[in-house]
Amino acid sequence: MAASAPDAASSDTITTDVPARLDRLPWSRWHWMIVIGLGTVWILDGLEVTTVGNIAGRLSEDGSGLSITAAQITGITAALYVAGSCAGALFFGWLTDRFGRKKLFMVTLAVYLTATAMTALSFQLWWFLLFRFLTGFGIGGEYAAINSAIDELIPSKYRGRVDLIINGSYWLGAVGGSLLSIVALNTNIFPKDVGWRLTFALGVVLGLVILVVRRHVPESPRWQFIHGHGDEAKQLVGDVEREIEQEKGHELPRAKGEITIHQRKSIGFGIIAKTVFRKYPKRAVLGLSLFIGQAFLYNAITFGFGNILTTFFDVSTGKTGYYFAVIAAGNFLGPLLLGKLFDTVGRRIMISSTYILSGLLLFGTAWLFNRGSLDATTMTACWCVVLFFASAGASSAYLTVSEIFPMETRAMAIAFFYAIGTAAGGISGPLVFSDLTKSGVVGDTVEAFVIGASLMCAAGLVAALLAVKAEGRSLEDIAEPLSAARSEAATTG
Repeated sequence: MAASAPDAASSDTITTDVPARLDRLPWSRWHWMIVIGLGTVWILDGLEVTTVGNIAGRLSEDGSGLSITAAQITGITAALYVAGSCAGALFFGWLTDRFGRKKLFMVTLAVYLTATAMTALSFQLWWFLLFRFLTGFGIGGEYAAINSAIDELIPSKYRGRVDLIINGSYWLGAVGGSLLSIVALNTNIFPKDVGWRLTFALGVVLGLVILVVRRHVPESPRWQFIHGHGDEAKQLVGDVEREIEQEKGHELPRAKGEITIHQRKSIGFGIIAKTVFRKYPKRAVLGLSLFIGQAFLYNAITFGFGNILTTFFDVSTGKTGYYFAVIAAGNFLGPLLLGKLFDTVGRRIMISSTYILSGLLLFGTAWLFNRGSLDATTMTACWCVVLFFASAGASSAYLTVSEIFPMETRAMAIAFFYAIGTAAGGISGPLVFSDLTKSGVVGDTVEAFVIGASLMCAAGLVAALLAVKAEGRSLEDIAEPLSAARSEAATTG
């Protein structure tokens, strides 16, 4: 195996080449294990959100087993799910930076599984609402724990595309949720009060499979060497290197670059806030802009897509899943096909262009809808094109905040920007949008489209000015760790 510099320890100060060794690794089976073990939870999130949106009509019908209206599902229920996600992101984000990535991404998945199982057993409205909130609580924690772990384990050369595709895999779950709802809502197969429960039960089964795979995903070596586990980090990376060398059949090149850090157990909220907003104010504005723009577009509008089809185009509740499956596929294709460009063309050009282009296309969709030029099929086609670009942009928001702040604040930064942005667009959005679509007035729905498009374009302009050149660079080069005693590069602004 290629030689690597030993960790030199002096009391609580160590010099390590672990980040450089991780970044120079070629793609391997080990990286696929990381992607499958951590990334597949986004499929569950997509399954959850889409299923609830598509079964809204059935749950509101007599005989469903719940006394709830469609507006309550797309409004109050959606808002509570997002509120739970925000609270979970903040709570588990803090714990993730303090106690490690691995412990928390096991806990958050367990919370999700339990809450989803309880949702399937709902017998009254309060029970359904409570466990939708707790399901979101677990999913929000997943965003913080998993995005930080993925970026710290994936080589810098592939980080952008992998992060985008993983976040975009949400829409694979959305496709599954859409098709699943078609079967579940077929009363020739399942009674009204059984089919929707089985969709949540399937989410539990898939979650258990992911839990088994995730047990083999390691702790982040970057977290380990900062938090007093330098020997464990060195051993973990050494094991991975030997595994990859055996797989590739040749020795790895020597890693170049070291970093010296003062090890510490935890960092307080005051230091985190000071770092994010005082040392990196422009990056803070960038993160907030990207999250608010994408959160309003997705949480405010796609939550109500089923209602738009049934209200304006007379599509039956049992067939909305077909349409949503199409736009969900378009959403996944965006990060899949455009992801590599974020590593090659660059972050600033790709982030700004995907945001602005999706906003302009949404303005065009709103204009056509207002004129009455669209039917269910052409509306779906328009949305498919809009979301092809919007999905890549939205996924890049998670990538951006997970790589432009110091290692010690990473999970908390993801949690904070996700919570603030999602609260702005994801809690207020569904509440407002459900009333706009429920009115049955075309102008009201057009207004929601225009707001979403405006925020996406505004976020794109911010990215054009403030996005960080992070492609191909190590995380430590993009933002020097707060614990660093010496580093070859440090960036502020």
